[in-house]
Amino acid sequence: MKSNLRKKMSLALIAATAVAAAGSVSAADLKQLRFGLEASYAPFESKSPSGQLQGFDVDVGNAVCAKLNVKCVWVENDFDGLIPALQARKFDAINSDMTITDQRKQAIDFTDPIYTIPNQLIAKKGSGLQPSAASLKGKHVGVLQGTIQETYAKAKWAPAGIDVVSYQTQDQVYGDLASGRLDAAFQDSEAASKGFLKRPQGAGFEFAGPTVSDEKLLGSGVGYGVRKGDTALLAQLNGALKALKADGTIEKIAAKYFDVKVVLK
Repeated sequence: MKSNLRKKMSLALIAATAVAAAGSVSAADLKQLRFGLEASYAPFESKSPSGQLQGFDVDVGNAVCAKLNVKCVWVENDFDGLIPALQARKFDAINSDMTITDQRKQAIDFTDPIYTIPNQLIAKKGSGLQPSAASLKGKHVGVLQGTIQETYAKAKWAPAGIDVVSYQTQDQVYGDLASGRLDAAFQDSEAASKGFLKRPQGAGFEFAGPTVSDEKLLGSGVGYGVRKGDTALLAQLNGALKALKADGTIEKIAAKYFDVKVVLK
């Protein structure tokens, strides 16, 4: 009886060790890294006229793959579906300007913060709008589905009589803002600058009021999202990002893309 129990315990230990080892071997033998992204959020991730992916996150992601000596594979997905798609193993990590928040950390794990970008409202020049419930009451404000800006707007503004309108892509937000169907749009400052205000579509628009901060709802920095318990991959990504910060690579890439000051974490 004791002998059989010992044998069962040994087999269970071997099985557990094999499972743990399988995770480590998988990370160690990584040949490609599949990043999930939503490609309509310039200058972080967008497409060139020829259809090629481009942007700050894309360049940093490619640098991470080079540092890990693996092939980068990019998988496009709607932003609000990135976390479910990651959990469904459609890709290995989210690399799409996703801010680390307590709510998201309940579903996935994150790397160390890479950078942080301020959040800001845009509206027609001379509108006088401010990012406050009192100023926006009765107005229509566009946000991207699944973003921290949507979470903030629905928590802080919607209960005060502001119509918060969610869209599947950021380009749809800008389209309705330009056509007058929206009074304002709320997103991070850099995306607003490069993705709209500096383009012909954004003529006649400007930043409306100061930046908006709220660590609980708007988070404290952007990182890569990975599946819960994928500790080996998480360690590899953190190591690569740390090295790319130390050698100045990320700072050089940021200087290429950003107008608004980005704080490297």
